[in-house]
Amino acid sequence: MTYNFYGWHDSKNVRAVTDIYPSIITPCDLYDNLLHVWCEYTCTPRLRAEWSTENITLGQCAITAFLAQDIFGGKVFGVPRGDSNFHCYNIVDDHIFDLTSEQFGDEELCYTGNPEQFREIHFSRREKKERYDYLKSKLKELKI
Repeated sequence: MTYNFYGWHDSKNVRAVTDIYPSIITPCDLYDNLLHVWCEYTCTPRLRAEWSTENITLGQCAITAFLAQDIFGGKVFGVPRGDSNFHCYNIVDDHIFDLTSEQFGDEELCYTGNPEQFREIHFSRREKKERYDYLKSKLKELKI
Protein backbone atom coordinates (compact mmCIF):
# COMPACT_ATOMS: atom_id res chain seq x y z
CA MET A 1 0.00 0.00 0.00
CA THR A 2 1.11 3.55 -0.68
CA TYR A 3 0.75 6.20 2.01
CA ASN A 4 0.89 9.96 1.67
CA PHE A 5 2.40 10.99 4.99
CA TYR A 6 5.97 12.30 4.98
CA GLY A 7 8.56 9.58 5.47
CA TRP A 8 6.13 6.69 5.08
CA HIS A 9 8.54 4.64 2.96
CA ASP A 10 11.49 5.10 5.33
CA SER A 11 9.27 4.47 8.37
CA LYS A 12 8.87 0.84 7.32
CA ASN A 13 12.25 0.32 9.01
CA VAL A 14 10.90 1.57 12.37
CA ARG A 15 9.52 -1.05 14.76
CA ALA A 16 7.41 -0.79 17.90
CA VAL A 17 9.34 -0.97 21.16
CA THR A 18 6.24 -1.93 23.12
CA ASP A 19 3.51 -4.50 22.64
CA ILE A 20 0.74 -2.48 24.27
CA TYR A 21 -0.92 -2.25 20.83
CA PRO A 22 -0.36 -5.75 19.35
CA SER A 23 -1.58 -4.82 15.85
CA ILE A 24 0.86 -1.88 15.59
CA ILE A 25 4.34 -2.88 14.43
CA THR A 26 5.29 0.04 12.13
CA PRO A 27 4.24 3.70 11.82
CA CYS A 28 2.11 2.68 8.83
CA ASP A 29 0.19 0.33 11.15
CA LEU A 30 -0.32 3.20 13.59
CA TYR A 31 -1.54 5.44 10.77
CA ASP A 32 -4.01 2.76 9.61
CA ASN A 33 -5.40 2.46 13.13
CA LEU A 34 -5.57 6.20 13.72
CA LEU A 35 -7.74 6.62 10.63
CA HIS A 36 -10.46 5.04 12.81
CA VAL A 37 -9.72 7.25 15.82
CA TRP A 38 -8.87 10.78 14.66
CA CYS A 39 -11.94 12.96 14.94
CA GLU A 40 -13.09 16.50 15.51
CA TYR A 41 -12.57 16.09 19.26
CA THR A 42 -8.91 15.03 18.85
CA CYS A 43 -8.28 18.07 16.61
CA THR A 44 -6.78 21.10 18.34
CA PRO A 45 -9.61 23.49 19.34
CA ARG A 46 -8.29 26.39 17.27
CA LEU A 47 -8.69 24.31 14.07
CA ARG A 48 -11.88 22.37 14.81
CA ALA A 49 -14.05 24.56 12.58
CA GLU A 50 -11.82 23.56 9.64
CA TRP A 51 -11.51 19.85 10.50
CA SER A 52 -13.24 17.31 8.25
CA THR A 53 -12.98 13.65 7.35
CA GLU A 54 -11.40 14.82 4.08
CA ASN A 55 -8.60 16.47 6.11
CA ILE A 56 -8.57 13.97 8.96
CA THR A 57 -5.01 14.73 10.12
CA LEU A 58 -5.68 18.47 10.61
CA GLY A 59 -4.77 19.59 14.11
CA GLN A 60 -3.66 16.14 15.25
CA CYS A 61 0.14 16.54 15.16
CA ALA A 62 1.35 16.88 18.76
CA ILE A 63 -0.88 14.23 20.30
CA THR A 64 -0.11 11.87 17.42
CA ALA A 65 3.65 12.46 17.55
CA PHE A 66 3.81 11.85 21.30
CA LEU A 67 1.69 8.71 20.92
CA ALA A 68 4.08 7.52 18.17
CA GLN A 69 6.96 8.23 20.56
CA ASP A 70 5.29 6.01 23.17
CA ILE A 71 5.11 3.17 20.66
CA PHE A 72 8.35 3.55 18.67
CA GLY A 73 10.65 5.55 20.95
CA GLY A 74 12.77 8.27 19.41
CA LYS A 75 12.21 11.99 19.72
CA VAL A 76 9.56 14.51 18.73
CA PHE A 77 10.60 17.63 16.84
CA GLY A 78 8.62 20.66 15.70
CA VAL A 79 8.54 22.74 12.53
CA PRO A 80 7.95 26.38 13.60
CA ARG A 81 4.57 27.53 12.27
CA GLY A 82 4.36 31.05 13.74
CA ASP A 83 2.44 32.31 16.79
CA SER A 84 4.66 30.06 18.96
CA ASN A 85 3.09 26.96 17.39
CA PHE A 86 5.00 23.96 16.12
CA HIS A 87 4.03 21.16 13.78
CA CYS A 88 5.25 17.98 15.49
CA TYR A 89 6.82 14.93 13.83
CA ASN A 90 8.98 11.98 14.85
CA ILE A 91 12.59 10.88 14.41
CA VAL A 92 13.45 7.31 15.40
CA ASP A 93 16.98 6.02 14.72
CA ASP A 94 17.50 8.66 11.99
CA HIS A 95 14.16 7.75 10.34
CA ILE A 96 11.93 10.82 9.98
CA PHE A 97 8.18 10.40 9.68
CA ASP A 98 5.24 12.75 10.05
CA LEU A 99 1.94 10.91 10.36
CA THR A 100 -0.06 14.15 10.05
CA SER A 101 1.79 15.89 7.21
CA GLU A 102 -1.12 15.41 4.79
CA GLN A 103 -2.96 18.31 6.44
CA PHE A 104 -0.61 20.68 4.60
CA GLY A 105 -1.46 19.44 1.12
CA ASP A 106 1.32 20.32 -1.33
CA GLU A 107 3.19 22.58 1.12
CA GLU A 108 6.70 21.25 1.74
CA LEU A 109 7.84 21.39 5.34
CA CYS A 110 11.49 21.47 6.40
CA TYR A 111 12.33 18.49 8.60
CA THR A 112 15.89 19.51 9.48
CA GLY A 113 17.26 21.76 12.19
CA ASN A 114 14.01 21.98 14.14
CA PRO A 115 13.80 22.12 17.93
CA GLU A 116 12.99 19.05 19.99
CA GLN A 117 9.52 19.10 21.54
CA PHE A 118 8.72 17.90 25.04
CA ARG A 119 5.45 16.45 26.29
CA GLU A 120 5.81 18.25 29.63
CA ILE A 121 5.53 21.55 27.80
CA HIS A 122 2.82 20.49 25.35
CA PHE A 123 0.76 18.71 28.00
CA SER A 124 0.93 21.64 30.39
CA ARG A 125 -2.13 22.69 28.36
CA ARG A 126 -4.84 20.57 29.93
CA GLU A 127 -6.95 20.30 26.77
CA LYS A 128 -4.01 18.87 24.83
CA LYS A 129 -3.27 16.25 27.51
CA GLU A 130 -6.97 15.31 27.53
CA ARG A 131 -6.99 14.90 23.73
CA TYR A 132 -3.85 12.75 23.94
CA ASP A 133 -5.39 10.55 26.65
CA TYR A 134 -8.57 10.23 24.59
CA LEU A 135 -6.58 9.25 21.48
CA LYS A 136 -4.70 6.58 23.47
CA SER A 137 -7.86 5.16 25.02
CA LYS A 138 -9.70 4.96 21.68
CA LEU A 139 -6.68 3.31 20.06
CA LYS A 140 -6.67 0.67 22.81
CA GLU A 141 -10.39 0.01 22.21
CA LEU A 142 -9.91 -0.79 18.52
CA LYS A 143 -10.28 -4.43 17.58
CA ILE A 144 -8.44 -4.20 14.25
